[in-house]
Amino acid sequence: MTKERQYTAAILVIGDEILSGRTQDTNSNYISKELENIGVEVTECRIIQDKKLEIIKAINELRKKNDYVFTTGGIGPTHDDVTVESISEALGVKMEKNQEAYRILKSHYKNINSSFNEVRQRMARIPKGAELIKNKISAAPGFKIENVFVFAGIPKVMKAMFSESLQFITEGMRIHSSSLSINSVEGEIANMLEETLYIVRDLKIGSYPYFNSKKDFGVNIVIKSYNTESVIYAEQKIIESLDQLNISYEVNSRN
Repeated sequence: MTKERQYTAAILVIGDEILSGRTQDTNSNYISKELENIGVEVTECRIIQDKKLEIIKAINELRKKNDYVFTTGGIGPTHDDVTVESISEALGVKMEKNQEAYRILKSHYKNINSSFNEVRQRMARIPKGAELIKNKISAAPGFKIENVFVFAGIPKVMKAMFSESLQFITEGMRIHSSSLSINSVEGEIANMLEETLYIVRDLKIGSYPYFNSKKDFGVNIVIKSYNTESVIYAEQKIIESLDQLNISYEVNSRN
């Protein structure tokens, strides 16, 4: 279902292994792109430690400021997986054994001839009132409670959970964009971009310098707005200015 309003989201990446550099976070990149495709703007992304107080604080801050909060990591069976318990405390609800989650896990470990021991049974405990998010990869489910979505940290599993969670997400106004590669430097085009923003107020213009392996340099310009006419007009103004300045460019994409 689509509603003509803007929706916002925050992403909370939980894990000491991310902060130490041992594991690279790709989850936030994936979630951000997928949300933009359905008209949900990511306003913030945080990476925090596996510490209860930090998780509780972050959840309560982010869920009050955004329509959705997506967390990744910390929902496994080991001692340092404290995300589920922390979210229960943040929302002021009790943990309980979810019978459906327990059934799914018990069946999974039976099918792979592995023990469904006490440690693994911990993964069936979720906040009371939460809705399960299916995990087609490794069985142990994520969950949704209020506006908080809780996913695993393993990218393949996270993607499967995100796909299952789309049923709970209301699509917002689509963000339109245009991308140009400009053969110049930021100092030469900064005034032009400011003038464009002054004329067209309801958009954002991002300026991203690049220097590649071929020793080519330039600036990628990304224009974004909920109003497609504003994007088109801003692109035209920028192109006109570039032509006047005799600066070459290439239009990469329009969405």
